Amino acid sequence: MTHSQTDVVILGGGHNGLVCAYYLARTGLKVTVLERRGVVGGAAVTEEFHPGFRNSTASYTVSLLNPRVIADMELARHGLRVVERRAANFLPFDDGRYLLTGEGRTQGEVAKFSTRDAERLPEYEARLETVAAILRDLILTTPPNVVEGGWLAALPEMLKAASLGRRVSGLGLAAQRDLLDLFAKSAGDWLDGWFESDPIKALFGFDSVVGNYASPYTPGSAYVLLHHVFGEVNGKKGAWGHAIGGMGAITQAMAAACAEQGVDIRLDASVVEVMTERGRAVGAVTEAGDVIRASAVVSNLHPRLLFDRLVDPAVVPADFTERMSRYASGSGTFRMNVALSELPRFTALPQAGDHLTAGIIIAPTLTYMDRAHAEARLNGWSSKPIVEMLIPSTLDDSLAPAGQHVASLFCQHVAPDLADAHRDTVADLMIETVEGHAPGFKASVIGRLALGPRDLERRFGLIGGDIFHGRLTLDQLFSARPVLGHADHRMPVPGLYLCGSGAHPGGGVTGAPGHNAARAVLKDIKPR
Repeated sequence: MTHSQTDVVILGGGHNGLVCAYYLARTGLKVTVLERRGVVGGAAVTEEFHPGFRNSTASYTVSLLNPRVIADMELARHGLRVVERRAANFLPFDDGRYLLTGEGRTQGEVAKFSTRDAERLPEYEARLETVAAILRDLILTTPPNVVEGGWLAALPEMLKAASLGRRVSGLGLAAQRDLLDLFAKSAGDWLDGWFESDPIKALFGFDSVVGNYASPYTPGSAYVLLHHVFGEVNGKKGAWGHAIGGMGAITQAMAAACAEQGVDIRLDASVVEVMTERGRAVGAVTEAGDVIRASAVVSNLHPRLLFDRLVDPAVVPADFTERMSRYASGSGTFRMNVALSELPRFTALPQAGDHLTAGIIIAPTLTYMDRAHAEARLNGWSSKPIVEMLIPSTLDDSLAPAGQHVASLFCQHVAPDLADAHRDTVADLMIETVEGHAPGFKASVIGRLALGPRDLERRFGLIGGDIFHGRLTLDQLFSARPVLGHADHRMPVPGLYLCGSGAHPGGGVTGAPGHNAARAVLKDIKPR
């Protein structure tokens, strides 16, 4: 048992915690990061899951990582290299046809199914990018916060809201209508209004159910689609890529940047209590009994995990506690890694090629996705699940022995409370689903790791397996994330801040919540 003093203690060494630590430490503040696991990175880690085979364990692909964070932390200098997929997405269909998208490919591929949709595609992409661009500009800003008190207290937030209003009004009426649609409508309704063919609607509609326990026809799912187009890879907007060495390469580079700024990162340091005195957060206590006192406590944890387990409810306002108990968190995600003796051969496109570097999506229609969600709600999982498979070893030969490969399977839909007893049954089903499009795939699997929602919760603190630290619904976005009145990262306990994905702008490996939380802390604590 030890006692120590620091300026800021950060709970959780996930990517947002590391980003926050970096921005604070570079001003001269003394920062300590406490990580429960024996490896830094949270859900962005690379681990060996079968002898000789390594892969990203939870998060698995790169696009949303903010360019300013990459530049400020000099992640490339610290070893990060991200490569773009040679094709964006590959959708094989039961009738032997396929859709293969990417730069210079998509419009011609869509024309195989509908010339009308191919003609509409450039306008769709331009209008979606118009909305995405305005929201992309808001990622590193703190949303207007609802505050109690007189007009003087509210004035800064009113000015912030006025600035936001000017940005939105600058979009033009057509784009404002698109913005409203994308926040309020279902992805299915949005896409049905644009396109007539199933393949293109399935391609875009898949983004609306990623990590989202919902149908593409659930109102609000259009925003989840939009959330996935904010990103870029090496300057190419909307592109997705792979970090050489897996997602752990991102957080290892971040940890190196933090170490250079003098951040004290402690592993195997599970926090059991946020210390409070006279209603204020003053430090943290670890499972080993170590006490770290600090001027500010910053949590990278899921907000419900923070308030359910670590903060004394006596110092939290009753209304906040009630609303946090209803904070929606739960994903239909089932995450697998498989070790392969050889590359899969798809019936629709059997030869090796760029399609094997793409996001391979098995979900042919929006109706298929809708039924998968409905069946999972009834039975715990869908007999015809949604599967996205990536084979990162086609771009990174460091992950598997020569001639062999690793694949990431990101699967929907299973119930967030799926019992552990069903894990292997569901894992077998996911492999059989790929087998149906790539005969021989099952025989090529020589090892696997399967993580259901409960596994993701136990291992990474993702309540209900929710990869976003809370659903991306209108009542939990922007000024209402995580709870209205606390969008400025300051929690209802003075001295306690939130820097994880439960804060604006939400989930994904972005680094933005960590960046924005550091700004809030620095306004309250004078750096040296």
